[in-house]
Amino acid sequence: MTTIDRVISSRRDVLRLAAAGLAGTALTGQAQSTWPTKPVTLIVPFPAGGGTDAFARPLSAQFARVTGKQLIIDNRGGAGGTLGASIAAKAQPDGYTLFMGGAHHAIAPSMYPKLDYDLEKDFVPLVLVANVPQVLVVNPKKINVDFKAFLAMLRQNPGKMNYGSAGSGSSHHLAGELFKQQTKTFITHIPYRGAGPALQDLIAGNIDMMFDGLGSSASHIKGGRIKALMVAGAKRNPAFPDVPCAAELGLPDYTVTTWYGIWAPKGTPADVQARAVEDIRKAGMTDEAKAVWANQGAEFGNLTPQQFGQFISAEVKRWANVVKLSGAKLD
Repeated sequence: MTTIDRVISSRRDVLRLAAAGLAGTALTGQAQSTWPTKPVTLIVPFPAGGGTDAFARPLSAQFARVTGKQLIIDNRGGAGGTLGASIAAKAQPDGYTLFMGGAHHAIAPSMYPKLDYDLEKDFVPLVLVANVPQVLVVNPKKINVDFKAFLAMLRQNPGKMNYGSAGSGSSHHLAGELFKQQTKTFITHIPYRGAGPALQDLIAGNIDMMFDGLGSSASHIKGGRIKALMVAGAKRNPAFPDVPCAAELGLPDYTVTTWYGIWAPKGTPADVQARAVEDIRKAGMTDEAKAVWANQGAEFGNLTPQQFGQFISAEVKRWANVVKLSGAKLD
């Protein structure tokens, strides 16, 4: 091959590569502009009626308005939320199966030694959807006293009163263990397959109390079906200004929030991830969604996916320490 032939051949190669690059760019742009082209499934790892549902369902309605495509809620309860997480981790990473979990899943690595998924390795974080303070709630027909009198009841009756949770290893469970540790009380833990069933039993008077996120308790508190004695943290919640906070009740270190976020399975294309983040944020910023969040005393997370990932890592470490100090175990 002559020098001229080599130059011509080289130029042809360059042109072919440039054409391929342009085609790839066009395909990427097309993916960004067309996703979603069909309904998206959102796996919620708890039964209907719980705290996750309280945000997933209104978000679903607004997602449909924003994108024109359904966000189908698929409730997969069991094993403290880890069953649904396991299913989501193995889903096709094409952007059409997303996962909505939360604080429970940052706790799970410390409570379930044989998980078949890794929250930080098998998923990519997208959006922190809601951050909600925990609240101590009771059945007012059984317990109609203030926090001080309630605490005295607990101390006078060690082991005779119980609290329900969304399952062993859930944030509800660990909130109860942290409360016992800081108040030097003993309360029997009763795990359920989600906050929804536990709340129904609390309303029915079958259990004494719950440490629940305001997301699932808010409507029942306002309806008088359950009574809030304390909101965790250093300040009162604007949605429930009459409920005292932990700090003013003598528990300055009792800070527990139930947060919810959305992940995609690892391997989901980066452009689809970016579009999903954009559309989920738009859905969460509608006036309708803002009203729902405010009514439940919640805030929509203002974190980038990278910041959300860092937040998750910090939560995993934080709850591992709580589990170790409290000695919490699966029931």
